[in-house]
Parts: sequence; structure tokens; C-alpha cells
Amino acid sequence: MLATIMPNCAEMRYSPLLTDFYELTMLAGYLEEGMTEKSAVFDLYFRTNPFEGGYAVFAGLESALDFLETVQFSESELTYLAGLKLFKPRFIEYLRKFRFNGRVTAPPEGSLVFANEPLLTVEGTLAEVQFVETALLNIINFQTLTATKAARICHAANGAEVAEFGLRRAQGPDGGLSASRAAYVGGCTGTSNVLAGKLFGLPVRGTQAHSWVQAFSDELSAFLAYADTFPDSTILLVDTYDTLRSGVPNAIAVAQELRRRGHELSGIRIDSGDLAYFSREARRMLDEAGFNDVKIVVSNDMDEFVIESVRSDGGLVDIYGIGTKLVTCAGAGGGALGGVYKLVEIEGKPTLKVTGDVAKSSLPGKKQVFRFVEPGGCFIQDVVCLYGEEVKSGDMVFDPVNPLHHTRLPLDGRMIKLHDTVMFDGRRLASREPIDSMAKRCKDELSKLPSGCLRLINPHRYKVSISDRLNCLRSDLIDELGKGVI
Repeated sequence: MLATIMPNCAEMRYSPLLTDFYELTMLAGYLEEGMTEKSAVFDLYFRTNPFEGGYAVFAGLESALDFLETVQFSESELTYLAGLKLFKPRFIEYLRKFRFNGRVTAPPEGSLVFANEPLLTVEGTLAEVQFVETALLNIINFQTLTATKAARICHAANGAEVAEFGLRRAQGPDGGLSASRAAYVGGCTGTSNVLAGKLFGLPVRGTQAHSWVQAFSDELSAFLAYADTFPDSTILLVDTYDTLRSGVPNAIAVAQELRRRGHELSGIRIDSGDLAYFSREARRMLDEAGFNDVKIVVSNDMDEFVIESVRSDGGLVDIYGIGTKLVTCAGAGGGALGGVYKLVEIEGKPTLKVTGDVAKSSLPGKKQVFRFVEPGGCFIQDVVCLYGEEVKSGDMVFDPVNPLHHTRLPLDGRMIKLHDTVMFDGRRLASREPIDSMAKRCKDELSKLPSGCLRLINPHRYKVSISDRLNCLRSDLIDELGKGVI
């Protein structure tokens, strides 16, 4: 298995074979060349905000730390690698003792992050920090992408609840678990995924399928039977036959019977048709019957744009159930985050990748990230600078993609350090953070982002700049490379 559930743990144990083959061939080469113990620093970051949007929500940190703390080759995994007849016995023995003993710095999970700034900085020996590349990218890329999609959907819902219902359409079991976790960080209030509920402490949500209604002789009998089983949490699926002429009237009849017994109908769910019209009419019918508190849940292959359309057409929805397009991160600029993992320092010497496309060049050296905020706490811009460098109001800063674009930081504001050391010597420095705290952080930071950055179409570009010293270091290294010095 790629991942196994760890007893008494909220996360999973990922096999070290969950990696690209070249990580192993490079590691074997480093061993042969005597380079495994060289010190190295890598940055994990992305170059373009997902979904053509104005931000991303950082997620997957706890999962990544679990991987780093537990990465260890089992005997069966070593036997498999030896059986490939490619690696020397010396390398197999090296892997038997392999552990991650490095340092990781990162922002708190649930933080807003942006293109061209490090999400993780990983330090240690060249061998250990190189080998963990693929797994870290796999974990951080997907969970950050999903959390961002969830945040966009929740923003479109404008205060209505959003529940994640996507397990059956997710990219396999591991993808389903990661998606459920990340969607909650991004703002969803629950999941249909029962295993994710157990592992991560998420509220579980669900009603019934159309097959439940079809299994009975008539719709009303199906509704009554379900209400008998769950009298205090009944949500009825009303669109199996005819939403307004059959489903809602029968739901009202059940609501009346429940009230007579001292219970209340919790809600109805509409899963097809004109959701704006049906939700308006259902709300009118429920209210006229005296059931103003019955919630209206809608689903049916929705995303942030469909939700925005339903709302603009006057839909009256209390809860949106979102599945396929959330867990598969569908939409323009979705599908994959495109995060990369680049070597930025070797043996204390800054290094960078140079390419003909300036946007794909890396930023050299060990770095830190600061957020410049207004006196009231609203975000203005982020600044990436060299580790230990002081950045202050009025300093000149540069566009990381186009160094010819530069500006000065406003005089009225303050700097907040975004990254902290979260792992040292291969061990966490703090206990596992509750996932509710991550979700609260996400919601709070979204409220501090310039409103234009939240637009679904053509959002305002939040500025990420690099310091003068970092810009000069990059220019000097590029010049040296051009002269053949490096």
C-alpha cells in the first residue's frame, strides 16, 4: 500500500516508496560520490496561484510532518529494491538506516500563501532533503489545491454552509482522505467521508440516496421510514420523482408527523433541476406550512461559479453539498498546483536554477517571508528576503518575476514573520494543531485580504516582492553563471 493508517494517530504512514524513481537513483549516486552528508537547503513553492485566483490556502503540513517523522524503509521494501538488480548492496544497507533528521520551516497550516514564496524550507544533509522531495510535493500540492478550492466555494456561498460530498469521485482512497481533510481546512463544515471523520475529527454529514426512495412502494412511505429511524436528524431527498408536486409536499407531511411526536424535520435536499427556482419555491412552501427552520440543502455537480449563479438568481439555500468539482479541483487553473522543490543552498553557498524563462528561475539562498499589514491588520503585501535580513517600512522591494518593476514599502504598517521552525532534528517542535484552529485561521486571514483578491474572475493581484539584497544576490549569481564562473 502507498499509505497505511497508523493506530492511535490522526494521520497515515506513507511508504518511502511513495517517491519518484529518480530520488533513489540520485541518492545512490550521492552515496557513491561521498556527497550524502553535504548540507543543503530546498524550498517548496509554486509559481502561479491556482484557479487563476488571487491566493492559495496552505494545507497538508501536518501530513507532511508525519511523513518526515516516520519515513523508514521496511525489510519488504528493501527486498523489493534489491530485487530490481540496479542498486549495490552498500546502498540497500544505507537505506536500512535512513531517517529524516532535518529542519523544516513553514507558515501555520490554514495560512494564505501566494506564488513565488516558500511554503516549506527544508534543511539537512543533501541525501535526506533530496529524497523527501516527491512525497512532500505530493502531500502539499494536492491539499493546498483542495483547500483553496474549498475556500473559493465557501466564499461564493456567502455564509451558507458547505459540506464536502466527494469521496465517490475522488482520486482514489488516499485522494479522498486528503481532499476531505483539506476541504475542512478551507472552510467546509463537514464531510460524507466516514473514515476522514474518524481520522481527522471531522463532522460527518449525509442523507439518503434516490435508491432509498425507490426501494419503497411510494415516496411518502420512504420518507416516513427514514424519519422513524432518525427522528431528530432527518433530511429528506425530495427530487426523486417531482420536487415541487411530490417531494416537498410529502416532506411537509412528514414534518407535521414529526412535530406531532415532539420532533422537527431538519431539512430537505434538492439534487437536480433549476436549483435557484426550486429552492425559492421550496422555501415558500415550507414557510407557509409553518416550517421556517427546515434547512434547504442543494447538490448536483456544483462549484463556486454555479453557487454564485444560484445566489444571483435568488436561490434560498442553507447548505451546499459539493462533491466532484471540489475533490478533483476542477476548473480553470485547477487540476494540479504545480508546486516545485528547488535547491537554494549547498554547503552554505547560495545556488539557483537559471532558465530562459525568468518566471521559472529560482530564488537563491536560505530565505524568510514577511507579511506587511496595515495598522488595522489587513494585508498589504508579502516580502521574501534572505534569512536574518531585516526589512522595514520604506525599503525598496522588487517583483520576483520582473526585477525592473520595483516599489517602496508603505511607511504606515508593520511586518509579521510568516514562517517558524516546525521541525528540528526530524522531530516536531509543537504538538499537533487541531484542525478547527486551521479552519479558523483560514477564515480569519481571508477576511484580511484585499477584497479584490477574492474575486472569482480577474482577481486583484496580491503583491509578493523580494528584498533588495535578495534581488542583488540573484543578479550577481546570474552574472557569474553567464561568465562561466560557476
